[in-house]
Amino acid sequence: MLRERFFWRLRAPASPGETRRIERWLATSRVLLAWSAMVAILINPTEVRPSVWVSGLLAFYVAQSFLIIVLLRRRQESTESFRILVHGADIVWPALISVFVSGVGNPFFLFFIFVLAAAAYRWGLRETVGTALVALALLWFEALIFQLGFLTWLDGVVSRHHLSPLNASPLNFDPKALFMRSIYLLVLSLLLGYLAEQEKQLRAEKAVIAHALGLVRVEAGMNGTLQEILGDLLSSYGAKQALIASLEANSHHIFVGEIRSLNGTPTNFHWLEPSPSDRETYLYESPEQASHAHRGKHGFDKLVALDRDGARVKHVSPEFLKGLARRHEFSDLATVSFVFGREWSGRIFLLNPALTGDTEEELRFLQEYVRQIGPAVYNVYLLRRLRRRAGALERARFARELHDGAVQSLIAVEMQVDVLRRLSATDPAQTSQELGRIQGLLREEVLKLRELMQQMKSFDVDSRRILGLLGDTVERFQRETGIAARFVCDLEEVDMPQDVCRELARIVQEGLVNVRKHSGARKVLVRLGADEGVWRMLIEDDGSGFPFSGRFTQAELESMGKGPVVIKERVRLIAGELTIESNPGQGSRLEISVPQKREAVYGE
Repeated sequence: MLRERFFWRLRAPASPGETRRIERWLATSRVLLAWSAMVAILINPTEVRPSVWVSGLLAFYVAQSFLIIVLLRRRQESTESFRILVHGADIVWPALISVFVSGVGNPFFLFFIFVLAAAAYRWGLRETVGTALVALALLWFEALIFQLGFLTWLDGVVSRHHLSPLNASPLNFDPKALFMRSIYLLVLSLLLGYLAEQEKQLRAEKAVIAHALGLVRVEAGMNGTLQEILGDLLSSYGAKQALIASLEANSHHIFVGEIRSLNGTPTNFHWLEPSPSDRETYLYESPEQASHAHRGKHGFDKLVALDRDGARVKHVSPEFLKGLARRHEFSDLATVSFVFGREWSGRIFLLNPALTGDTEEELRFLQEYVRQIGPAVYNVYLLRRLRRRAGALERARFARELHDGAVQSLIAVEMQVDVLRRLSATDPAQTSQELGRIQGLLREEVLKLRELMQQMKSFDVDSRRILGLLGDTVERFQRETGIAARFVCDLEEVDMPQDVCRELARIVQEGLVNVRKHSGARKVLVRLGADEGVWRMLIEDDGSGFPFSGRFTQAELESMGKGPVVIKERVRLIAGELTIESNPGQGSRLEISVPQKREAVYGE
């Protein structure tokens, strides 16, 4: 009895286009076989007894083969009923024409192999074996009617009606020879069906994993991603509950999350309250990497465990599952461990899964599932950590900027205002002068706070918006500082990647901040252009310049430890090149060049 395997994974049927393509290949093969049979008969006519019935059968098969090709080219879809009808004709035809074979060898036996291969291509193991059984039933039925003399009687009836005799031959229906051919066809059907089933299974597994990879989305965050992945596992394995226990190596914190299936629909994923026994319950030490356990009335009476290579681990005690059994109710349990990098490890638990096939094979696929999906989930985990770390650093930087800038300045202003309040009655002239200085100081702090707010804003700019954004940035700089500023674009059309647009806009903002703070310039020019496959950005002013003289590349600036650090880092992010020309007392010139085809830089 053949065991049904992996019903839940065999859910990737061939697409209509693939089905049509398979039918075309089979139709082409059928035509070649038909012509080959006719040529073989012409070369050695003694193999088949001459008869108008044989000629009719051959003509019918050739016509049928060409008609199927025509229908497949004219129709956009091959229906199941059409395929069954064609398949049935492919089984019956070689069985009928075998009646007229006069030699011991049957030149039409190859057609039985063709129909087995067609069943394997179209369907799978059961259909291929079923095809072999139907073909054998026809052959043995024909052997029976030969033994009963039915064909001899039918030949006499045909002769009495002055029709061409059948000339049927019983040579290929000897029970001994037919028995060996029957065994041959059955073995061949099992082999072809097994190969078809394996291909079908691999295609289904690929579809399942591809679907799961599509569920991993950065914008969904860690909880949303685990909701989708664990929900998919619940649906795939028919489990009632899924748990994930993970350990962060840096913090040594253990997190346990849960999702349940309610009437076939996954509930919301949530984290459980931590417990001191979480490590012993979920992250126990065990030689297995995946396991399946059945829990009976007297404890665990069946345990299947696999190592990381998918090999069976023998003599594994189920003692490590007792802590889990005390905390959760289940009769069956499937587990798989994961380790990603040096930072994240853990284990997934499926409670009461409905395994429909071989347990070891199901566990191996669960291992493969985690192995394929894990890195994508791990990337979401790392991105979440990086975002938290970057957010903490950014908040610390803004706090430092506020403390060292605006807060200190406001404290100084408050002290000066208090002094002015005391002097206002005795020295009005000095009071007016000090108020002007305080006003300038407050204006400077307002500008700093606005710049800080601009840096805190989320930045979404692309090639359609960058020109407007750069123009607005330069115009606002001129309005707020009183420094004459101009933006010039030498491009008729901008077609930059989004990351290049974003970093160039940030570089312009940082450059203008530096001009206002340090240069004392009266004029600033910002220019965007392109030549020789390179985008070029220029920021030029007539201020005091940098504390060095000459023209230096980014590599030279790095070796000297000079130049604006933030701008250098942003240029590096987009694989660009920074050149600074400085004339102390006369101004400075920043040139940023970015290759338009950066794949050549990265070797992609």
